[in-house]
Amino acid sequence: MNKIKKPLGIGYFLVVLSLPLLSAFFLYLEHVTHVEFLLHIAAIPLEILLGGILVEQYLGQREKKRRARQLMFLKSCLFRSEFRALYLANFGALAYPVIGMEDIKCASTKELNGWLNEVDNARYHSPEAIEAVLIEYVNAYPTFNRFLEWAIANDDERIFHDMIMLMHFIHDIQLFKSIHPDKLFINKAIGNQELMNKIIKTLTAGIKSFLRFSIELQENDPDLFLTMMDDYLCLAAMKSESRSSKPRNRLQADLAG
Repeated sequence: MNKIKKPLGIGYFLVVLSLPLLSAFFLYLEHVTHVEFLLHIAAIPLEILLGGILVEQYLGQREKKRRARQLMFLKSCLFRSEFRALYLANFGALAYPVIGMEDIKCASTKELNGWLNEVDNARYHSPEAIEAVLIEYVNAYPTFNRFLEWAIANDDERIFHDMIMLMHFIHDIQLFKSIHPDKLFINKAIGNQELMNKIIKTLTAGIKSFLRFSIELQENDPDLFLTMMDDYLCLAAMKSESRSSKPRNRLQADLAG
């Protein structure tokens, strides 16, 4: 696994500093000897420096765009597959603001940004609803780990630190469940305001992440955005059908008995 790249060192700084000094040296020689050819030589280090800066900026911008597009495709793949259960549970557990997947699909960018602000005051239906979301975070641990590996490979410190904090949070839930398999993690947080704040902050950060990505897709790839939302609506319909079929199955079993 690749490591986070280190910043440019003292050697790079010395090279950049030496080029103007070299030009100044040739200008001094031209002043002393009056040999005009030295003026052309004096310009070479400055041309190298300017060309290097421009090339570095161009390559840096191209690499930044490449990584941003790569991240968008990675997120679209994972959001449409391995994250679907997590986000359906998280949005479904919200008591305020009420945001359905159909709402997101039909929303404008302005509406999505409005929900982003409302999520700061989010409320959830119940502790049990929060627990269901926490379980989905635990289930999604391997996917978050893939994001961590991508951040390391692409030197993205923001995603790297976000994933480290999130994975520590998931480890806390896993540890609690291993010790108390029959207890709810959220019950531990009810009497601990600091932990409860951490849980709500983590869950609402997930909501914001989905809304921001929806805005990004709407602006850059509207067709992919609609495809992603159709995937969510399809899974939501299957889950709803599964829940509605359970009482009928129990009733059929009772009748058969």
